[in-house]
Amino acid sequence: MYALKRELKLNNKETSSMRGMAGYRRFVYNFGLEMLKASWGFEGIKASDSDRLSEIKKVFTNHVMTLPEYAWTKDYPSAIYQSAFQDLGEAVARWRKGLTEFPVLATKKKGDKFTLYKSRGIYPKKGEPALPFTNRVSIAPGKKINLPGYGEVRSKEKVDFYYSSQTFTVTRTSDKWFVSSNIDAEPIPPIIHKVEKVGIDLGVKTFATFSDASTISAPESLKKAKTKLSKEQWRNRNKEFGNRGKGVRASKNAKKFFNYIARKHAHIANIRRDFLQKTTTQISRKYYKIRVEDLNVSGMVANHKLAEAVSSLGLYEFRRMLDYKQSHYGTKLEVVDRWYPSSKTCSVCGHVQDMKLSDRVFNCGACNFVIDRDLNAAINLERADNHMSAAPKQKKSIKKSRKKKD
Repeated sequence: MYALKRELKLNNKETSSMRGMAGYRRFVYNFGLEMLKASWGFEGIKASDSDRLSEIKKVFTNHVMTLPEYAWTKDYPSAIYQSAFQDLGEAVARWRKGLTEFPVLATKKKGDKFTLYKSRGIYPKKGEPALPFTNRVSIAPGKKINLPGYGEVRSKEKVDFYYSSQTFTVTRTSDKWFVSSNIDAEPIPPIIHKVEKVGIDLGVKTFATFSDASTISAPESLKKAKTKLSKEQWRNRNKEFGNRGKGVRASKNAKKFFNYIARKHAHIANIRRDFLQKTTTQISRKYYKIRVEDLNVSGMVANHKLAEAVSSLGLYEFRRMLDYKQSHYGTKLEVVDRWYPSSKTCSVCGHVQDMKLSDRVFNCGACNFVIDRDLNAAINLERADNHMSAAPKQKKSIKKSRKKKD
């Protein structure tokens, strides 16, 4: 299954409508979250989170929406609040499994989003699946997209083929609106890769060092964009940004500055995403077996000297992309245990010695072999056949590290 994402071309009326639907989704999500937390304090009630949310959903439908002060909720498609409860249920389920932190209230600062889907279809008999394409929206080639429950909108970039989708998710980044839809299609991975196996050592100065001595550096445009952002924030440090708690409103210039900074942040995110997508695709097309180290990203971010560089590079996102692209390009991603001393082991004789982070050249104390530190680690990762890791989820490692600190 593929996701197709397009930027929308909206007028003022459509933009206002999109913001209203996003606000409706936030209202429902926050209502469900607060009610769920309150229900945990009820004595004598034993029920799962899904059952609790199901009852909360009934309360919202049969009681909240009938109140005069909430009559505005009927102006929006019902799929919005249906999907909001689904999102909340998935977020709580992931928290229960230890994959994420506990869900927090949705705010405008984190961006707007909502989901629309077509639920009605033609069913031949009760209990049987719907007839093909009757519960999906068909999109013709061009720039027009028909959102179920809303209507037709225009995209800035056209689509050159027919496709159908049931679910459409609308999101806002900075002042730009996007729509994502799923396409049922299976990728055809390549049969032959040029290189069978490679070890990749990730770092700060050099983003990726390969065991075949090739390297990839982070784009200079990323560093320049972050420097420009820092300068703009420093120049406008004395603006009156407002304080809702104290009743102080932000100035018009401050609001313009907020929009400008949001566009800069989106630009930086796009540079990083473009670099990671192209890099991981290039690696997946060339190498069959890819070995990377299970980095403790949360521990690296805890170091204030490395935090900014590690967060800027997106090391965990790099591994995540390599992971999901296995099915697209027929690759095999293997994660080496984080306790394997790849940087401290000589790639020639196997001697293990202590090294400081500032030592960029590996000088073996046993055989006097001299090699670049990152290249030596990459070669060891390629040969680490007996040091594979179960590759725990990053969020689990974050929770463990926090428990140890406490």
